[in-house]
Parts: sequence; structure tokens; C-alpha cells
Amino acid sequence: MFRHKTGSVTEELQLVAPSKLAIEEVSKSFQTTSGTVLALDRISLQVNEAEFVCIVGPSGCGKTTLLNIIAGLEKPDSGRVLADGKAVTSPGRDRLVMFQESALFPWLNVFGNVLFPLKLKPQLTNKDRRDVAKYYLELVDLTRFERANIHELSGGMKQRVALARALAPNPRVLLMDEPFAALDALTREQFYGDLQKIWKERKKTIVFVTHNVREAACLGDRVLLFSPHPGRIQEEFVIDLPRPRDINTADLVGYSGKIMRALKSFNASRAAEVTT
Repeated sequence: MFRHKTGSVTEELQLVAPSKLAIEEVSKSFQTTSGTVLALDRISLQVNEAEFVCIVGPSGCGKTTLLNIIAGLEKPDSGRVLADGKAVTSPGRDRLVMFQESALFPWLNVFGNVLFPLKLKPQLTNKDRRDVAKYYLELVDLTRFERANIHELSGGMKQRVALARALAPNPRVLLMDEPFAALDALTREQFYGDLQKIWKERKKTIVFVTHNVREAACLGDRVLLFSPHPGRIQEEFVIDLPRPRDINTADLVGYSGKIMRALKSFNASRAAEVTT
């Protein structure tokens, strides 16, 4: 790991207390050409400090909408989100989002992208910012590529840069919106191990949205199954398995099977309601 840190860098890299989130009776609707769509219906949820919570469900169940509300990017129609007891009303550096697309700046190289959010920290000198950026590039195993241009990177490497950039400001909550969906299976599996290691080392509260049931069972302390139209928490699964987890183990496959059966059962019941 990165050595010879100055006092300011040491303070910047200290573990910050992860946030506790409270989602209280959150509802959100959207206007479309065909009418009003209720995306979220009275969602209530507690996320503990340094907990890893995965949200899984079919398209259109409001997973990303809830993530955006937690991030402060959207406002609920009713209800509220609290981070350590304080109402979330706008984006904040304590809650950062990692998107499905890397959303990197193509005019900056790898190092410049990770350095960029640190420019918003006036207490750091330019050298401090460079040292912090180097630390996070080493954390995601990209030190050798710090001068590479973005277009030269593979999809997996771009997501590593995006993860380093999200971690660099040392947020208390990391919100991840299907960050591995576009990656090949081998790269995804490597990310599962790396993300668990980074989560354990940096102690972040993580809310992770995915369509992949086995991915959710591999990463989450809890998995929340959302139902669509409107989005509601249909069922909760506690994943009582030791870490680090391997996505191919029989125990984990067993958990993902339970979640998938619940999802299929719910879809079948909804289909029956529509036809009757």
C-alpha cells in the first residue's frame, strides 16, 4: 500500500464513520404520455453503518429511482431519507454514486479522473491530492495505468477507475447502480472479490442495485427483492455466509436459488392477477 504519507494525507485516508441510512415511507411518481406511473410506493428501510445492502428486481421496479433519492439527485413526492439523522435534500460528498457506465472524463487520463473530485477539497495541497489519488489507484490495482488515456482501457479497467474516483473523496456511503452489468463474466467475478476486500478495508455503507440475483447474494449482507408497478419491498433475505464469498460455491447458489424462486413466484402471481 502507498507509503510516506504526509499528515494531511494521513488524515484524508483515515476511515470515516460509515453512515446509517433511514428511508421512511418514500413514494415517487412520474408523469408519462400514458399517465402517472407510481415508481415507489411507501418504501421504508434501515441500512446500518458499514452494511452492504443489495436491491434486486425486474426492470421498472424503482431500484435506480430509490438510489437517486438516497443520493439527493431526485426528491421524493412524500416521505424522506435520513443520513445519520439528517434529512437528505441535495447531493453531498458523503454519498457518492458509481453508475453502470463509467462516466469518466475522456479528456483526462486515468490519474486525472481520480484526481478530479479531490480538487473540491480545499484543505488538501496539490501534492496531498496526488498522493491520495495514487493510494486509490493502488487500491484498485491500476498504478501501472495511471497515465493511460480512457479510450485505451478495457471495460473492466474503466470501472476500476470509476470505483477509485468514487472512493477518493472518502464518502461515508457508496451507491452503486449496476456497475458490473456490462462486464464479461470473468471480469465480474474478479470484481466481486476485489469489492469485498475494498469494502472490508475502507468500511463503507454500500447500497448496490443489480438485476443479477447471484451477484446480489455474493455481495450483500442483505438482499431486498423489489416488486414493480409500483416499486415495493416484496421480501428480504439475510445472507449468512462468511466472507470473502465465491459466487460459485454451493451455499451461495442455494441463497440465490431462494431469491430467484421468490422472484418467479411473485411474477407468476402477478401474471395470474392480470389474466383474471
